[in-house]
Amino acid sequence: MRGMLHYDAVVIGAGTAGLVAGARLAEGGARVCVVAKGVGSTHLAPGTIDVLGYAPDRVASPAAALPEFMTARADHPYALLGPDAVAESLGWLKARVEAGPLPGYRYAGELDRNLLLPSAIGALRPSALVPETMAGGDAALPGRVAVVGSRSLRDFHASLCAGNLRRAGIEARGLEIDIDVERADENALGLARRFDDAGWRAAFAARLAIKLQADERVGLPAMLGARDPHGAWSDLEQRLGRRVFEIPTLPPSVPGMRLFEILRSALRRAGGRLVIGAEVVDVERSGQAIAAVSTRAGGHDVRYAAPWFVLAAGGFASGAIELDSHWVTHERVLGLPLRGLPAPGEPRFVAEYLAEQPMARVGVAVDGELRAEGAENVMVVGAALPGAVPWSEASGEGIALASGSRAAELVLARAGGTPAGAAA
Repeated sequence: MRGMLHYDAVVIGAGTAGLVAGARLAEGGARVCVVAKGVGSTHLAPGTIDVLGYAPDRVASPAAALPEFMTARADHPYALLGPDAVAESLGWLKARVEAGPLPGYRYAGELDRNLLLPSAIGALRPSALVPETMAGGDAALPGRVAVVGSRSLRDFHASLCAGNLRRAGIEARGLEIDIDVERADENALGLARRFDDAGWRAAFAARLAIKLQADERVGLPAMLGARDPHGAWSDLEQRLGRRVFEIPTLPPSVPGMRLFEILRSALRRAGGRLVIGAEVVDVERSGQAIAAVSTRAGGHDVRYAAPWFVLAAGGFASGAIELDSHWVTHERVLGLPLRGLPAPGEPRFVAEYLAEQPMARVGVAVDGELRAEGAENVMVVGAALPGAVPWSEASGEGIALASGSRAAELVLARAGGTPAGAAA
């Protein structure tokens, strides 16, 4: 084993919640390291910030709905965080996107109104904050929609997407265009790299323009540039003379990967460190606190010691919480107690696949300031928190963003650093 590395805070997990917590800690003056076995859910997610989409009916304004939602669900993460923390974290993210590594790239939207954006199959998804490259797909905008696909992109079917948009009351049609690709089964990331090439993009626009009708907005799979999405998107809008918007595809998610790069850049720009491929394999305790964790990377074990730890490793979906063959539920990373488990004798699952499962709200038990029970120097953020059902609420990224921000603020306040909110 290598020697001990000392930091002011160690964040475990590199999804949205972990990267936000790490970046905001570093901006507040803390020496911080984010360790993770992988890149988290950003590469799987659409890159939108869904704050509150359903409660349980579709939510038009998260800002208006959140106070009542929090009052009715005292065990929900939002009830611990409060509406001000949610709003502040959105503003922080917008600023970091604008200052990030993708020139000109912006996020659009506000907490006052959800945009309704098409998914890959044409279902409308409510989101509060979205990449500018997607905002033109908002169902509230006038005009017809042309959904453009290609046989070269195996995971996007324009006719399916357009058909479901028509069922939602949007005049839409699907069309296909031949795309010059290097592989017959290209994915969105491979095509995004092609869209960074201005010459290739110009040829694509010329082929597409002759297929379009008047007053049509153009919906394309989310592949408009990996390094310069703003440039690719704005160039296509200019060449086609109309709104162009991205539609999320199956993973790998190009907009999600852009968000990861933005948050990683914010962390590193503030002086923080990120170590990917470092799974926590051992925990050293000192009374009711975590003294150090050991990670395994490249065949070596490395110990990280800190007065504060932030657990951002996720829940069931990431494998950080598991139900073993004896029907016992564990938090696998730090061995922390859980909350939200069904009572003995109560069902843990129901037969209907898409119904809310009784186990869905399980997470690490925390106090009112996000501290884990049984570990006084561990803050818990994101999908590791109990009480939410992000897939049915459309709340996952909002919880991740707000809880990561709030945890950093609380740690900095206790450690005597700059409050995270002050590092704008």
